[in-house]
Amino acid sequence: MYPLLIKHFFRSKTVWLAFGILMFLGVLSISTGKQFLNQKQATIAKTAEQQQKHIETQTKLYEDDIGLLLYYLKFSFVNPVQPLAGISMGQSDVNSHIQNVSILNLEGQKYDTDLVNPMRLQVGNLDISFLIIFLFPLIIIALSFNILSEEKEKGTWKMITTQGISSFKFLLKKLSIRVVFIYIVLSILLLLSKIILGIPFTINFLYIVIVSYLYVLFWFSLCFFIILLRRSSNSNAIILLSCWLILVVFLPVLVNNYVANTYPVEEAFAMTIKQRDAYHTKWDTDKKATMEKFYNHYPQFRKYQLTETGFSWLWYYAMQQMGDDESKVERDAMFDKIKKREELSASIAQFFPPLQVQLSMNSIANTGLSNHIAFLHETTNFHEDIRLQLYPKIFENQPASSVNWQEYKPIFFKPQHSFNILKSVFSLLLLTLILIGLGVFRNLKYFR
Repeated sequence: MYPLLIKHFFRSKTVWLAFGILMFLGVLSISTGKQFLNQKQATIAKTAEQQQKHIETQTKLYEDDIGLLLYYLKFSFVNPVQPLAGISMGQSDVNSHIQNVSILNLEGQKYDTDLVNPMRLQVGNLDISFLIIFLFPLIIIALSFNILSEEKEKGTWKMITTQGISSFKFLLKKLSIRVVFIYIVLSILLLLSKIILGIPFTINFLYIVIVSYLYVLFWFSLCFFIILLRRSSNSNAIILLSCWLILVVFLPVLVNNYVANTYPVEEAFAMTIKQRDAYHTKWDTDKKATMEKFYNHYPQFRKYQLTETGFSWLWYYAMQQMGDDESKVERDAMFDKIKKREELSASIAQFFPPLQVQLSMNSIANTGLSNHIAFLHETTNFHEDIRLQLYPKIFENQPASSVNWQEYKPIFFKPQHSFNILKSVFSLLLLTLILIGLGVFRNLKYFR
């Protein structure tokens, strides 16, 4: 029976068309991921060289005035791109992976992004995760929607039931051929991704495979449930396509709007204005008041007193510091809102597999918003370390040659990976089992 069903399956033009579409778009998405990784890795690789040249150039120009030198000098903090980002780019194509910051006020420097063609960003990138989440369900629907209704409409179903063949086993055999076919195509694409993108066989890559396989199984279970409603082929196709439209297109938009309206981030604009005002108004503020706030922030620098009547680098960098300090409330409130958005999105996504899989893949590949926020937080710590090292040099008016500039190389961010595979796949697996169970239970009377 199996060989005959397999022959019949591969004689269908739909099967070969589906295979061609998946392979063509799969190779295209892998190529897109490779280009993305090459671009990011090339930029990161040049960072060390460019920083060294930048330091050498600026120290020659301003060797006699370290305060002026550090006004221009920038230091690089890098968020490295993992090869898995080629599978799931997430938001990493719009977020900067390199923060080049000076010791001036930080908040105005944090949100600079890479120079990327805006038309390309508008179109978006095709990666493997997009293919799995959006296209694979459509192919599964196209291959599976009529495996029972077609037999009934052609009049062959009664022939099967009268020959003593278990109709339930027959249906499972037909469905299993499609499951194996889709899994083989998915495995080929994941294997090609691993080879072409240079992904090491780590636990994170295994998580991507597990999540992908379970997502495909969920769509087969949904098809299985709809098929066992025993409706016509047209009805099955309409119901399944409606499910795809709701789960993959409509609900993500609805959830995004709900999350954005639940936690509006007005603090982003307020923080920008506050940071700029806090800095610019200090030109007309009593210098002693500015210095007192600076000393409260850094008691260890109180020994450096403002004695000059004219311009002073001590006062200037204290003024710059106030831009960050006086916008701290708005900054903390903004990040708190963003964190709540992430938590709410994750909670809602548990009930909608496409959202859950997308968030899971982004988390595994470190390409989601949470990774970028963590990177920005560490940028603040990096910036603070640089300030604490160089402030005394400025305040003591030491020559630029007193600093060993060779020590200042790009620092790499080390993300804390906290992906929980059991928590991420539990709801997906539960929904799959419920759909299979309901389908079988509803049709016990039909199958021997």
